[in-house]
Amino acid sequence: MEHEVFVPVPAEVLRATLTDPARVARCVPGLQQDAETDADPLAGRLKVRVGGNTITYRGALRLTARDGGAFAVEGEGSEVRGKGSAALELTLTLTPVAEGTTLTFTGRVKAAGRLAEADPEARGAAGARLLDRFAEALVAVADVEAELAAETDTDDDGVDDGAEEPPPADTLDALDALDITEALEGGAARTDADPLAPPAAEAAHARRTMIGRSAEEVDHAPPRGRYAPVPAPETSSATATLRWIAPAAALAIASAVVVGRAWRRRR
Repeated sequence: MEHEVFVPVPAEVLRATLTDPARVARCVPGLQQDAETDADPLAGRLKVRVGGNTITYRGALRLTARDGGAFAVEGEGSEVRGKGSAALELTLTLTPVAEGTTLTFTGRVKAAGRLAEADPEARGAAGARLLDRFAEALVAVADVEAELAAETDTDDDGVDDGAEEPPPADTLDALDALDITEALEGGAARTDADPLAPPAAEAAHARRTMIGRSAEEVDHAPPRGRYAPVPAPETSSATATLRWIAPAAALAIASAVVVGRAWRRRR
């Protein structure tokens, strides 16, 4: 038998995929591995549809690289339900062509049992369908591996694609103090009245009042410093004033009474 399939994948990429048993296992349609390992040969069950019947074989499959870029495909299995068997011997050749690669399968299949009893045309169609699906899966696996390799190369190019690291805390403190100082100096230059404290002192005071407060607290907090509203006079000051004025007034009245009585006596 001989069958050709064109795939839009470079030959080197396909060779790298075919040399990995784990990737090959994902390319064989109808294969159920006994264990997902890198073991060679691949052991498990293989379902093959011939005409209107499905035959399940238990056996092993092996791919071996040859000189010149070709691969030897060997497989054998026995029917799970029946006494039939099948043996496969193929040579897979990869030929680079424009925009892809041509896969050429040449070899033979020896069968006994249900597969041998099937119509020759049905056997040929089943074999071609199996090889076409293998080529499609090979392209899919190779494309995934190529994308992963490209992403790995992009991540290792030395460019940090993640979030930028925040500057050190001391740098932030210096920048905040510098911004506050510039704002205070700008306010002092725009007005000659209402003298201000030295810029450095006000900057330090403003920095102390801002540290430890969240952005929401700062936005809703009342103004501080020279921009704070003038507080209303407290009633305690008037009360304290009355406390010392009342005794003084009483003393003055008593003194006036005493002086008045003494004056009347002299007269």
